[in-house]
This record gives sequence, structure tokens and C-alpha cells, in this order.
Amino acid sequence: MEQFLIIILMFGALYYLLLRPQQKREKARRELVRSLQAGDEVVTNAGIHGVVAEVEDAVVWLEVAPEVELKVSRDAVAGRVPDAAPADAEESDDGDDSDDDEG
Repeated sequence: MEQFLIIILMFGALYYLLLRPQQKREKARRELVRSLQAGDEVVTNAGIHGVVAEVEDAVVWLEVAPEVELKVSRDAVAGRVPDAAPADAEESDDGDDSDDDEG
């Protein structure tokens, strides 16, 4: 009976440590792919950054440069690009770097 309980606990741990997090990630990725719309800044699995120009059934048109669009599969989109850091943070970093160079 004790061995049976250990086996059940091992399967429970396997589920909570491996299977459940993987299912959550896949669900979030599917939701991301479904919610794509024109204007979203995304990155593909190949590392190509672009702005969604048009969304079709299974295809997304990415604008990667002015007047340059790539046709990629919707499933190739890995995620949205996070917003850039605030301009104030960049200015304070620039000031800190110049002090280090002089000293």
C-alpha cells in the first residue's frame, strides 16, 4: 500500500512540475496567436521583428522595413515585443555613463 501511495505522489509531482506549466504556456501562446491584429509589434520564432500589417486565416503579413512585407504563418509568431523603456530612464543612464568616463 505504501508503494502505491509513493507512485501516486510521483505522478502528482510530475503533473504539477512538468505537464501543467507546459499546458499553461501553450494556452497563452494560442491566445496570443488568436488575438493578433494589425499594428502589433511581434517577433517570430526565427527572430524576425516586425509590425503586423495584415492578418488572414493562417497567414500574417509583417512589415519589417518601409514597403517590405513578409508573409509568415500565424504559428511562427513567438510573441509580442514589449514596449520600450521610458525616455527618462534612458536620459539618466546617459548622464551616469559620462561621469564614469571622466573619473
